[in-house]
Amino acid sequence: MSTVRQLHSIHHVLFPTTDMERTARWYEDVFGLRRVPVKQKAGPLEVLLLTNGSFDLHFTPVDAPVAMHPYHFALEVEDWDRFIAHLEELGIEYQAIRVRPQNNSKTSEITDPDGHSVEFVWHGDRDW
Repeated sequence: MSTVRQLHSIHHVLFPTTDMERTARWYEDVFGLRRVPVKQKAGPLEVLLLTNGSFDLHFTPVDAPVAMHPYHFALEVEDWDRFIAHLEELGIEYQAIRVRPQNNSKTSEITDPDGHSVEFVWHGDRDW
């Protein structure tokens, strides 16, 4: 067995969306993601690429919503209180806040415009 490190990180995850513009605006507003500009069309599959510089979220158009529950992805926030205040300013409802006893992290969930569950997490003792 090789001791060479095979993986670096998750590059992206891809989800379906019924409205790419609405999805782009929502993730820009809520999480500060930015669009990766399309330099040239790579083929028939249209994909919206959003990034924060460390990871990407990709979305591809579908005609009807795709039920994803209980599947979700989680994004870590740097400042819990500031992010909660940001959600409240945007009028976005979030689930009850939970504290995980294993590591004292806080977690909750919101739903994007296509009904995808997006967990957000904060680790108070994480060294940024």
